[in-house]
Amino acid sequence: MTASVSASTGPTREQVAERLLKGSVKKSYEPVVDIDWDAPLDPDKFFLPPQTVTLYGTPQWDALSREQQIELSRQELVNILSAGIWFENILNQALLRDLMHRNPTASTTHYALTELGDETRHMIMFGKTIQRIGGTPVRPKLFQRIIINALPLVFRGPLLWGAALVGEELFDALQRQTLEDPELQPIVQRLMRIHVAEEARHIQFARDGLRKTVPVMPWYRKMLLANLHGVGGPFYRMLFTLPIQYSRVGLDGKQMRRVARSNPHFRDKCVSAFAPLAEFFEDVGLMGRLGRFMWRRAGFL
Repeated sequence: MTASVSASTGPTREQVAERLLKGSVKKSYEPVVDIDWDAPLDPDKFFLPPQTVTLYGTPQWDALSREQQIELSRQELVNILSAGIWFENILNQALLRDLMHRNPTASTTHYALTELGDETRHMIMFGKTIQRIGGTPVRPKLFQRIIINALPLVFRGPLLWGAALVGEELFDALQRQTLEDPELQPIVQRLMRIHVAEEARHIQFARDGLRKTVPVMPWYRKMLLANLHGVGGPFYRMLFTLPIQYSRVGLDGKQMRRVARSNPHFRDKCVSAFAPLAEFFEDVGLMGRLGRFMWRRAGFL
């Protein structure tokens, strides 16, 4: 009942889109020129804050030299940026397919196109960062790429907004917690500031889409959505602990994956990253029993 009242008394979807469009005009970035790509890298600074590296706080982490710790942070950043590129690819394809069925004169359509432009520039920013720090992208396997290309066929409406939130909010929460870390490479700090500023609007748009549609959604669709997003839990657990990021540092990839997944500090970071989204899902009635179980089993609750 509360959700229904708030959906009917708050700003309309068009009004929200208008406000976000104005915000995009006032504060948007062009990473190609807004990041100093020629600035030197500091050999003594991390590419991810140490406390966010998956092995941080373990005996295996303490056994590494500072140089090895920095290299592991570089490989984990490359892994995360690579995943970001593939996710933005999915989102952009889904947005374009969805826009085929929308009113081309509506503010919501115009903001969706603005978001698509933001995400395209983010893909460039991620790719150029990987190149600048001397990394090698982590590419999905063939069967994973086939799945990635198929997902936009089903991501529409509430499912699209739910997928967007699962794909964006965890990274956004982690970035907000760490972007001011003094041990972080300046180029990575700049990347995070740009990404946080623009993703904040994307998250608002997706959250508003769910707030507006959930109260009028048929019960079976609501139940599906409330549990389907739980797939994000095991997916992120797999993504954050890919063996390749450890083996590229000269470590045993499979063994370090086990260490990372049992690392209490890493689990705490996962829980704190998911907390804002978990609270939102609870608030709008989209935290189903199966969805909650999957997030909890993966270590995010």
